[in-house]
Amino acid sequence: MNNIEQLIAGLSKDAQAVKPAPRPWLLGLKWIAVAAAYIIAALAISGLRPDWALQLHKPWFAAEVALLLGILISTAYSAAILSFPDLHQQRRAAFAPVWIFALFALVLLFSWLADNPPSPLPVHSFECTISIFIFSLLPSAGIFYAMRQFASTHLRLSGIVAVLFAFSTGALWLRLHEQTDSIVHLAEWHYLPMIAVAGLGWLLGKVLLKW
Repeated sequence: MNNIEQLIAGLSKDAQAVKPAPRPWLLGLKWIAVAAAYIIAALAISGLRPDWALQLHKPWFAAEVALLLGILISTAYSAAILSFPDLHQQRRAAFAPVWIFALFALVLLFSWLADNPPSPLPVHSFECTISIFIFSLLPSAGIFYAMRQFASTHLRLSGIVAVLFAFSTGALWLRLHEQTDSIVHLAEWHYLPMIAVAGLGWLLGKVLLKW
């Protein structure tokens, strides 16, 4: 009996308090704050497009930027929810980015219809995709590292959301920096690459988030 009591006393003495995991909304808010600081710092270095204040008065540009921000926010919260095995009983919220992307595509369609006559294409093309990709490398590394601290059971979906979160930081930065309004260029070299990025996230999630 004494041995059992001593064992219990020893285990109680050695036990360490387990820090509870943060709630998804708090975790997502933390990632959004870091991404916002990253974008602001990048814009401080690269500079805003000279006509940014004027552009914000144009409804389709303002809607596009607002929805890019919405994509960043929704993917951050989705990634936070997907980090938990039970999705924190917030399955619908985890799929919120789907609706934001659908609305974003609709805004781009209306922007394209309103762009008449079409805005001139910039002299560059794929350089924008490369710039966004390079810009998103640091957020990608950060979000995957953060998600590995938890125990996601939706590895591939988590990977998709993680890279879309990172890519949206680059897309938002470049949209506020690059002085172009050609919807054709934006769709082709800024936003359609998100499909390829999602495929990459599908592969990376299985590898990097496995536990």
